[in-house]
Amino acid sequence: MRGNDEEVLSQAVAWLEGGRRAALLTVLGTYGASPRPPGAMALIRDDGAIFGSVSGGCVEDDLRREIAGGGFFDDDGAARLRSFGLSVEERQRYRLPCGNSLRVAVEARPDPVQLAILLQALRERRALWRHVRYRDGGSRLSEDGPAGEFAEDADGFSVLLGPRWRLLIIGGSELGRYLAQIALTLDYAVTVCEPREEYRQGWDLPGATLSAEMPDDLVLAFGCDARAAVVAVTHDPKLDDLALMEALKLPCLYVGALGSAATTLKRKARLGQHFGLTPAQLARLHGPVGLAIGSRTPAEIAVSIAAELVACRSALLRAEAAQAACPT
Repeated sequence: MRGNDEEVLSQAVAWLEGGRRAALLTVLGTYGASPRPPGAMALIRDDGAIFGSVSGGCVEDDLRREIAGGGFFDDDGAARLRSFGLSVEERQRYRLPCGNSLRVAVEARPDPVQLAILLQALRERRALWRHVRYRDGGSRLSEDGPAGEFAEDADGFSVLLGPRWRLLIIGGSELGRYLAQIALTLDYAVTVCEPREEYRQGWDLPGATLSAEMPDDLVLAFGCDARAAVVAVTHDPKLDDLALMEALKLPCLYVGALGSAATTLKRKARLGQHFGLTPAQLARLHGPVGLAIGSRTPAEIAVSIAAELVACRSALLRAEAAQAACPT
């Protein structure tokens, strides 16, 4: 959901290790419409250069003037808290959407060594929690944290950085490569299942794990849960069906398979007849895969699949938020 985490951290490490001073900005909370969720990050260098965004451009100018105006980097290191849009006048001034407000934490002295460790974890597709204290700006990393992806109390905030979602793509063809590339930018840890040697040759996509295991074995080893998706794109029933017959039994976020409406009907009949899947399990199959946007080329189909993954992920997050607000 915060697809530029790695880019912001990379720029932060480069600036700080290069001897420049830079403030790390983190969105703490929003009310109303907002282009950036809690945990989203941006940087402002001591000369006013900006990298990333916390509001889509509405408040960055004010923060830039404050940070680059002198003296900001010479204080006691405490994280400063800034609020915007608390009144109608402020919402008009900052061009914030109607009813919106924004809270941001500003760290004047982020630890470059710690950020470099965090950046390396993200490049290895590992997720880590970053915990920040308000009183002195101190921070630490951990593998465990509170429920969800972001939390705040009176003492500070905790944010989960790195891939929070997982995608298993069955097939390393051109479509599988396009889909993997897009999914990596959407904070998915991507694994590509390709038992066919001719398709594995030449695979060189950084950040995606390539596996030669058979699809059914890999799906079972993948540990599918509500934050995992399985998409079969080989168009070969000998491979796709092996993945689907296992994935549709598991509580996956999304299970989809490439093929026309007619192919999908035949596939469902085959999965029910030969593999014993129930009507309820078969109903979970997204096929034809992806949103109906008139896609034809492999790149366009990959975009349509990614869009449907975003829609399903957003629906799950809304449901979790509603449940947290009104527990039964």
